[in-house]
Amino acid sequence: MKIKFWGGARTVTGSKHLLTSGKQKLLLECGLFQGHRDEAEYTNRHLPFKARSVDYCIVSHAHIDHVGNIPNLIKAGFRGPVVMTRGTLALSRLLLLDSAHIQESDVKYVNKKRRQRGESSRKPIYTTQDARESLRYLKGTPYAKVQKLGNFKAALHDAGHILGSALVDIEVEGKRILFTGDLGRRKMPIIRDPVQVDQVDYLIMEATYGNRLHGDYEKVDATVADIVNRVYNRGGRIIIPSFAVERSQEIIYTLNRLRQSNRIPQVPIFVDSPLANRVTEVFRDYPQYYDEEARKMLLGHDELFDFSGLEYVSSVEESKALNSFDKPCIIISASGMCEAGRVLHHLKHGIEDERNLVLIVSFQARNTLGRRIAEHRPRVRIYGEEHDLRCEVVVMDEFSAHADRNGLLRYVSQMNLPRLKKIFIVHAELDAAEAMVEPLLKLGAREVFIPEVGDEFEL
Repeated sequence: MKIKFWGGARTVTGSKHLLTSGKQKLLLECGLFQGHRDEAEYTNRHLPFKARSVDYCIVSHAHIDHVGNIPNLIKAGFRGPVVMTRGTLALSRLLLLDSAHIQESDVKYVNKKRRQRGESSRKPIYTTQDARESLRYLKGTPYAKVQKLGNFKAALHDAGHILGSALVDIEVEGKRILFTGDLGRRKMPIIRDPVQVDQVDYLIMEATYGNRLHGDYEKVDATVADIVNRVYNRGGRIIIPSFAVERSQEIIYTLNRLRQSNRIPQVPIFVDSPLANRVTEVFRDYPQYYDEEARKMLLGHDELFDFSGLEYVSSVEESKALNSFDKPCIIISASGMCEAGRVLHHLKHGIEDERNLVLIVSFQARNTLGRRIAEHRPRVRIYGEEHDLRCEVVVMDEFSAHADRNGLLRYVSQMNLPRLKKIFIVHAELDAAEAMVEPLLKLGAREVFIPEVGDEFEL
């Protein structure tokens, strides 16, 4: 049996890991690669393996870097089931159609600029029709139910990362392999804690924050309240680039708590992401995934995600009108890494005003606009045009849904380490991955590898 790493290796995007047992192949995830436009387009458009040769696919959760290139996989000839939890299925239906729509819209806008410069037109990686076709292959399953996929047996356990996220637990050829997907944090709002899996032969582990510790989540309310009051008092707006899945709902949940306790003023809050609006509906449909804190907050309230002053923006006209809104406000808009979507227009109209603030609440991959803003670059390019970054920028890792260095080490420490033969570190930039090697060896891990794209290992 072999495993080959085709994406999410020494980077945090484009997750793809291929398991081979005899003549059967199982693909762990098929995510979109996000980064430089030309590199991302080439990587996403050209799959590094023959899609028709893959028999099964399993997806850990509905973030675009894990599920986003499935339409291209289907278009290239894959015809097996794509297994995921029911929560992930509900979210993926929304994400894939939205991803296609964003690609089509952005290509239309970019091609207008390219034609003005006499350059050739681009095409989307996949279309809305491609995305619609791919939905036929998605298969939802409850947590812990064993799925028989040829030589492979697979069960999904709650990863505590986002709604429906899963640890992928695979048995094949007498071996047990655990793929963490994205491992969540303990004691975070809304979502339950990760399930501990301890009896494993091989571990494929994410290490996004392998070289960092998160701030104390208990201080989030105080920090956010200070930011809102400070910007409100100077007459500015807060722009929050946010993943439509989980992060937007977490921000709304936080602002709801602050409103209930009268710690922030009645500043208008706009959720300007049609996808985030639809995702919030999924959250409403799956309260059984909530943790105890969210259940208690829900008691006595009709909604966790609706309150006075909160408005969900749908139409393009309403979105454009926000750019001329002349009062302090908060705008939550996708995408989380500022690579596409409506947030680009809000940044274009807002980052040169010193009264404003951009609040970064998600991990920003290298070569993304969000990363350049988080690094306080003096000038940034939006839709091909240069803009001065004059507004205040605040980065809050406290909102991260990923386990930090201590959380990752704690999870591994509770495994049966004498049984664990190898650990593969994925979904991490190289410095974060390297920072995990020595601590894992000190815990008792026998071998730790940081695969490169294209590396293959025999299990």
